[in-house]
Amino acid sequence: MNRLITLPQLAAGNDLAFLAMRITVGSFLVWGVWDNITSAQHMATFVAFLRQSGFPAPELLAPFDVWVQFGIGVSFVLGLATRWAGLLCAVNFVVAIVMVDHVQGWRGSFGSMCLVMIGVVLATHGPGRYALDARLSART
Repeated sequence: MNRLITLPQLAAGNDLAFLAMRITVGSFLVWGVWDNITSAQHMATFVAFLRQSGFPAPELLAPFDVWVQFGIGVSFVLGLATRWAGLLCAVNFVVAIVMVDHVQGWRGSFGSMCLVMIGVVLATHGPGRYALDARLSART
């Protein structure tokens, strides 16, 4: 009866679940900033949004944030420096909540809250077996 309630057999898919999560979230983060990377007009719109939201030095912060999110996404997909990327993801989206999303309430902050928690899970758990980090760890 305990096995029926706790489903320990699902633990066998742990590494595949982490791989799927990393690829999905990482791809979403890359997709989310790709327009800012490839279009000066989109980047200018993002700079204006940061200025309107009260961020300091939006001309510097906008490209910095875009490239940080892009790097986090690539890192998640590859499973490379995943714990660092998780920390950066969590911090980045805490800032998004504090500076922007909080005015939209729980519903409006939910996406950023999920990204904070995904970052925390990847920072504390690591990427799973199917990752470049696992290959690097095996070599030491």
